[in-house]
Amino acid sequence: MFVDLNIQGSNLENNIKLAHEASKYGWNHINFSYNQNNLENALDFKDELNNALEDVIGFDYTLEIKSNNVSEIRKIVNKFRNRILCISVVGGDLKVNRDCVENVKVDVLSRPYLRRYDSGLNHVLSKEAVNNNVAVEICFKDILKSFLIPRAKIISNLRDIYTLYYKFDFPLILSSRAESVFDIKTTYDFISVFKQTGLSQEAIDNSFVSAANILEFNRNRDKMIFKGVRRVDG
Repeated sequence: MFVDLNIQGSNLENNIKLAHEASKYGWNHINFSYNQNNLENALDFKDELNNALEDVIGFDYTLEIKSNNVSEIRKIVNKFRNRILCISVVGGDLKVNRDCVENVKVDVLSRPYLRRYDSGLNHVLSKEAVNNNVAVEICFKDILKSFLIPRAKIISNLRDIYTLYYKFDFPLILSSRAESVFDIKTTYDFISVFKQTGLSQEAIDNSFVSAANILEFNRNRDKMIFKGVRRVDG
């Protein structure tokens, strides 16, 4: 199943257009991403969006937290944890990267390499991501919208992340971060580009499984007694 947890959400009309385009290009499920300032408004029209997309594509919402204040991030996570299926924190700042992978209530550390000269990850953070089941997200748009030296640097950082992924096996997810229909690519093109950056087919397949697992885990989060043990009714 092809799952994209980070398509940038906006208004109802534009979300419907993006969803139809994604469905046409082979995607099975998408999450519309909203930051902490816009999520409440998006929740207001979620039922309308569900009615419009019921027979088109599976969808849900991702809370994408953008802040360099670790205390603020924790407050936002606690506020929305039981209301949203996926919570992602935009990385780049080392303090944010570290706090994110240490927080079991966070699902995704997004783009730890953002505005950095390195990948934003190391052996210590990779182990914490494994221990707390926090996925590391790489965005297709960072490759698509960059050129020349900046693109080469991004790809170099991605390869450093791949090296850590192969060694520690933390959850790795790939997303488009599409903002318009022009950013959405076919699943074939999406996979081909990541292969060219050095990621194996097996790792790409596992990334879609990891994305689906995040959604499944959080649908049952209230039944989780502790990691690996879930209460079963009946």
